[in-house]
Amino acid sequence: MKDALHTVDAAARKPPLVELRLWRQFLAVAEELHFGRAAQGLNMTQPPLTQAIAQLEALLGVRLFDRTKRSVRLTAAGAALVPEARDLLARALALPAYARASADGEAGRLRLAFVSTVGFDLLPRWVLAFREHYPKVQLELIEATGDVQLQAFERGEIDAGFMLHSPGFAPPGLANRRISQDPLVLAVPGQSALASQTALTVSDLLDQPLVIFPRRILPSLYDAIFAMYHASGRLPRVAQEAIQMQTIVNLVSAGLGVAWVPESVRQFQRPGVVYRSVPAGRPSARGGARGASVVVPGCETSLVWPVANANPALARFMAFIDAESG
Repeated sequence: MKDALHTVDAAARKPPLVELRLWRQFLAVAEELHFGRAAQGLNMTQPPLTQAIAQLEALLGVRLFDRTKRSVRLTAAGAALVPEARDLLARALALPAYARASADGEAGRLRLAFVSTVGFDLLPRWVLAFREHYPKVQLELIEATGDVQLQAFERGEIDAGFMLHSPGFAPPGLANRRISQDPLVLAVPGQSALASQTALTVSDLLDQPLVIFPRRILPSLYDAIFAMYHASGRLPRVAQEAIQMQTIVNLVSAGLGVAWVPESVRQFQRPGVVYRSVPAGRPSARGGARGASVVVPGCETSLVWPVANANPALARFMAFIDAESG
């Protein structure tokens, strides 16, 4: 008996399912305030229309019209429902076009992760232009390092991501498209003697304390920087690790050490930091292959995504950035 009562109570609390047809008929009567004219506009006879309004009132549990033999007036509840019903029908009419736009990638949702270096220049310009071209695409931006992006891909939380890596070392198992390639430049504390030197060489830097990102967030570039030191027979003197490039530059400004950063980071102007390009150099006498040149590594930014991702908005976004980059 208790279970039966629970079922009845649940059914009573269940919202009524109202067909769009009933809302159209309600609006016709609300606009005409006359059942005969409303029925004529709907290409139906009056009795079925009267029954439909009675059905709607029964479903809602409220009167929508005050009716006499001479007049039809909206109740307060009916008047309140008029704009809501118009909005409902307008949105229903728009659904087929929205479905087609979503299938074409011109509407929908795109979850896009990015590393901070892309946010200095490329991403703001692209986001602004993409929103202007495709305002119906809901673009969700998530700032995340490469290791965090890989975890998000595994959980299905993002559609694509901009990642930083050494040239040719895009993450395996993901499709990728190269966006840009930058040399690494040196961020030097403004109070350091190195800041006043106009021509730095690799040998000038080998003994300087180094501020660098943890290997786990960018392993290919971390290894390339360490390989440059090893080629000169040195081990980097890591003074501090930090995750975000802005934080790394701020630590350089405080005098903790020098840092190798993508050239795009030059746009992050921080008092107390000087950026210097460093050409390839010869190893010092303390190590390295005789006569070999020590090359300062570069880095690439790629857009990466799961091969199986079938989001049309992602395909639209990739076509857009191809056009912008070309």
